[in-house]
Formats: sequence, structure tokens, C-alpha cells
Amino acid sequence: MDKITGLAKMIDHSLLHPTMTDDDLYQGCLLAKKYNVATVCIKPYAIKGALEWLKGSGVMVCAVIGFPQGNSTTAVKVFETEQACIDGAQEIDMVVNIGKVLGEDWAYVENEIAAIVAVTKRYKAALKVIFENDFLPEDKFKIKLCEICSRLKVEFVKTSTGYGFVKGADGKYTYEGATEHDLILMRKHSAPEVQIKAAGGVRTLDDLLKVKALGVTRVGATATAAILEEAKRRFGGEVQDSEFLNTQVKGGY
Repeated sequence: MDKITGLAKMIDHSLLHPTMTDDDLYQGCLLAKKYNVATVCIKPYAIKGALEWLKGSGVMVCAVIGFPQGNSTTAVKVFETEQACIDGAQEIDMVVNIGKVLGEDWAYVENEIAAIVAVTKRYKAALKVIFENDFLPEDKFKIKLCEICSRLKVEFVKTSTGYGFVKGADGKYTYEGATEHDLILMRKHSAPEVQIKAAGGVRTLDDLLKVKALGVTRVGATATAAILEEAKRRFGGEVQDSEFLNTQVKGGY
């Protein structure tokens, strides 16, 4: 796989903004297909449409669960995961119950993730567990989540949803997303076979190369075209054809 295509296969093209229409999702899938990224990360109701729009490519479909706040009951998350898998999602990004994490109810947190893992393993789908690090004020929470996810053999741990805005004392909302500190921490405390996904703040080629150097293998991005067009200008070449790579990347998590 050439360098440009290797970078493209690090990207989950994010189509999750609540205002996105069906046409927005369709156009987003066409863009993802053009650049032959790893997946489109899409709203659960649009899984079947995305599969149709991406037909003939090596781009997989990733659905979000309990998104973006993680507050659904475990039973609802399990149902949502199973339905997403039945509809054809090849990857699942789920949000932990953040309140339970902050309350250190680790049995609840682990049991919930384990219940989702049981579903994704049955359907041979990759699971990414979203911590929402902006809501976690101390490293101990992130470290414990890495340990739980490693024990349960999830495929990825993920920094953020992209929508975890924190309200400051001045009433304004801020968001950091994937910080260098957190990525180093998550790589250090996760099992070697657990991959790291950076989400939130990866907007340029330099951002992508920086997190790659920290051990990240997947990123969530909306600036996919800008990133990969810059990669083509800087490194030369084109993204390899999706159909050519289809058998190589299918299930390649």
C-alpha cells in the first residue's frame, strides 16, 4: 500500500453532525469512496443507505452507539449495537457511561462494555470504545478505562466523540478532543493489540502525521479531502482505487 493510501486508510470520515440531511450523508459517502478511506462513521439509521452508496469500494461502515453522551441503558446500547450489526455495520463506536466512570462504578462500566463486546464479536465487527476525555479531569479515569478495554479485548480505544463540549466558568463551551498527552497515555496503558483512535482536532495533514507518530492508527475527521489533497501535494501520487484494495482492507481493523 502506497503512502497516500496508507494515510487514507487511517481515516474514519465523520458524518455525524445532527443537522446533516440524507443528501449530506450521501455526498459524504461519495467523498469517502473517492478517497478510499477506512470507514464512514455514520448515524445508525443511515447504515443501509451507506452500504449501498459505498458498494464496490473498500470503505467500511461504522455506526455510533449511545452517541454522543453515553447515557442509554446497557440494554438499549446492546439492542442498538445488534441492530447496527444486523443492518451491516462493520465497525461500532460506542460511548461509555461517563457518569458511571466519574463515579468509579467500574463493575457497571466493565459489564456494559463486555455486553457490547459479546455482540460485536458475534457479528465479527470491530468495537471502538469512546472515553470522551474532555469530561475526565484526571488521568486515573482514562488509565482504568484502558485497562478494562484491554482485558475485554476491544479493537480500539477512542479519545472523543467530537461533541463533548465543556462549559467553563464564563459560560462559554470549549473542546480539546485528542490531545498529545491523552494519546501517549492511552497508548502506554492499553494492550499492544488494542489500537488507538484520535477524534477531535485532527484537521490537517500535519495533525494526522503527528498523531500517527504517537501510535495512533485511526482518526475521526471531517476535513478528509483537505488532509488527503495536501498529502498528494506533499508526497506525490494518488489514493489507490477502492476496488483494487477491497479484498485487502475488508475487515482490516
